[in-house]
Amino acid sequence: MRIKKKKSLKTKRLYTIEYYITSMVATSIQVSRDLLEDLKSRKMYDKESYEDIIRDLLEDTMELSEQTLANIKKSEADIKAGRVHSLKDIEKRLNL
Repeated sequence: MRIKKKKSLKTKRLYTIEYYITSMVATSIQVSRDLLEDLKSRKMYDKESYEDIIRDLLEDTMELSEQTLANIKKSEADIKAGRVHSLKDIEKRLNL
């Protein structure tokens, strides 16, 4: 008898977790018509999801990684030292 109770407890917990995960997948939010139009205008292609658009917007506000910051500093040093080429120079070298 005791084993059945433990089993049913585990089943109930799993069901609760499954329900939570399922409910997180299909969430609705309310936005104004203006915001909806703004989000639509940011779509790169017709089937792009609003989640992708919102994630891209959030990504812009996230902190940069240490590696990215190091790469930016290196690039700034290259610019200051004159280790850069203009687009015209590159086109010449590529015979464009």
